[in-house]
Amino acid sequence: MNPELFGGIAAFLTTAAFLPQAVRVLATNDTASISLATYAIFVVGLGFWEVYGWMIGSIPIIAANLVTILFAGVILAQKIRHVVGVRRA
Repeated sequence: MNPELFGGIAAFLTTAAFLPQAVRVLATNDTASISLATYAIFVVGLGFWEVYGWMIGSIPIIAANLVTILFAGVILAQKIRHVVGVRRA
């Protein structure tokens, strides 16, 4: 099996795993059970994976991390909004 195809399938599946959570957070606006630290660390880690993907020229790594940053970034942004809103109240 072609390594890039194998990587593409893995990238698609791990990226798609974040879509239901992002949709749920946007639909319910509920982030109470989501860890701010986990998502903050995760999004930073994705940024490093993105740079790594560009450095080695791996399309599956580049594409997957861009999309996952979008999904996880939405969740992180909503969580930050929730935490800031709670502190103001």
